[in-house]
Amino acid sequence: MIKKLLPFLGEYKKATILTPIMVIFEVILELMIPFLMARIVDYGIQGEGGMSYTVRMGLLMILMAIVALIFGALSGKYAAIAGMGFAKNIRSGLFEKIQTYSFANVDKFTTASLVTRLTTDVTNTQNAFMMIIRMAIRAPIMLLGATIMAISINPRLSLIFLISIPVLSLTLYLIGKNAFPRFLDMLEKYDGLNEKVQDFIVNIRVVKAFVREKHEEERFVENAKRVRDAQLSAEKLVILNMPIMQLTIYTSVVAILWFGGNMVISGTFNIGEMSSFIMYIMQVLISLMMISMIFIMIIISRASYSRIIEGLDEEPVLSDEGSDPSLTLNDGQIVFNHVDFSYTDDADNLVLSDINLTIESGETIGIIGGTGSSKTTLVQLIPRLYDVLNGEVRVGGHDVKRYRLKTLRDDVAMVLQNNVLFSGTIKDNLRWGNEDATDEQVIEAAKQAQAHDFIMSFPKGYDTDLGQGGVNVSGGQKQRLTIARALLKQPKVVILDDSTSAVDTATDAAIRTVFKEKLENVTTLIIAQRVTSVSDADKIIVLDDGRINGFDTHENLLVNNAIYKEIYQSQSKGVNTNG
Repeated sequence: MIKKLLPFLGEYKKATILTPIMVIFEVILELMIPFLMARIVDYGIQGEGGMSYTVRMGLLMILMAIVALIFGALSGKYAAIAGMGFAKNIRSGLFEKIQTYSFANVDKFTTASLVTRLTTDVTNTQNAFMMIIRMAIRAPIMLLGATIMAISINPRLSLIFLISIPVLSLTLYLIGKNAFPRFLDMLEKYDGLNEKVQDFIVNIRVVKAFVREKHEEERFVENAKRVRDAQLSAEKLVILNMPIMQLTIYTSVVAILWFGGNMVISGTFNIGEMSSFIMYIMQVLISLMMISMIFIMIIISRASYSRIIEGLDEEPVLSDEGSDPSLTLNDGQIVFNHVDFSYTDDADNLVLSDINLTIESGETIGIIGGTGSSKTTLVQLIPRLYDVLNGEVRVGGHDVKRYRLKTLRDDVAMVLQNNVLFSGTIKDNLRWGNEDATDEQVIEAAKQAQAHDFIMSFPKGYDTDLGQGGVNVSGGQKQRLTIARALLKQPKVVILDDSTSAVDTATDAAIRTVFKEKLENVTTLIIAQRVTSVSDADKIIVLDDGRINGFDTHENLLVNNAIYKEIYQSQSKGVNTNG
């Protein structure tokens, strides 16, 4: 599984390779120090070497310790560079992949889950990677080297810790096998907590308006409790590792001191050899503790990188496969030919059924219907935000599947039902429609959307900062800004999904007048709840439960369509039919 993430090393391969090289040199020097210490005691102090030998060996030990420290610092530096760079590339790659997702893919994961994968999961993977290229190299080499040196000093005494290694290995295996699903469950609970936090922060004004802070606090505490319980379930298993490890280590040390001490007393074991043997044993046991820590980190991160890979392996529901790169929209004609659609791709659970429509280029079409009649779903098929289940949607004379997604969506501007603005200035937001637009083009689009006057009422005009999500403007102002942003694309098709519901009737009428006079060659689809917003359209689509109940002019529908007539009469009497 980890192999799938290796390509993200990218330009940090050099640092990744240098890290274990530095670690290897550091370990070799550390393994030599106990050997020199034994020589100092047995040959320099108690033997024939004398003071001069002791001083030389002591200076050599100090030099080796300093050089080992330098190699250790370099390994830490390169590990940090490689680990952080690796994480940066994973985040970039995952974010780039998410950009290719269709609406259906995002619905599958949820926004909160994708945020967790880009943050917490990548951080866990980064920490595990840094540990692997450093400690996972150091610990086995130190373990092997110290074991060989200890055995060479006293093979019989080495049997004590050789017995402890299988015990610890079995313990780690059992802990890892049972801990992984628990950490996976914990991360899923994090998704739920992040979703709750995101939902609260985005809608904090509604919460305060309805004085629901206490309710939201209780819901947050409940989600936090679920995370805590999942974390406790996972952690209470892995924390068993440390007491078992310490029990094994201390038992081994006591046994070595007992038997080794008896050997020294009996004269079969030198004091210097005993000292170096204990140091090697400590290196072995420390290495085992490192391996234990690595193992636990890998258990935690395994759940994270499996979720990252799941995101990277997700295939976008929509793609450019089978499209013609040279194909462009000739005009704004729209044709629905026996279209069926289901969000679940289930023919028994259709949202739209047998839709047949022909909209000529340049026409203005109103779309009206009750809540849940699938008005938004219908228009989302035009820029291919979803694919049809049966039939075909043709724009500009060709099936939408034959266009590259960018080509199609550049020529189909859609103002979504939820007016989304980004942090930054008004000008920055408008240029989302066309990043190369001149100031004159930006101002013209704002005028067409009836936004120029209120923009100029701000002290900084088009350089006014909107704040996160456009918190500094009203709902109606948001709608006009998103319309201006769409117009800057200079599209062949404009779709307004209930995009004037928050503006007054006079402004709504002014926007429609501009559309009719200045966008006469642009096909315009207007979803609205108010009949007055679509009454002067060339034709009006009446949707009822995912089917076309009527498609005609305002005058003809008043005569021939019962649903449209009922909506018109109820609104004329001032009755709110929005539901």
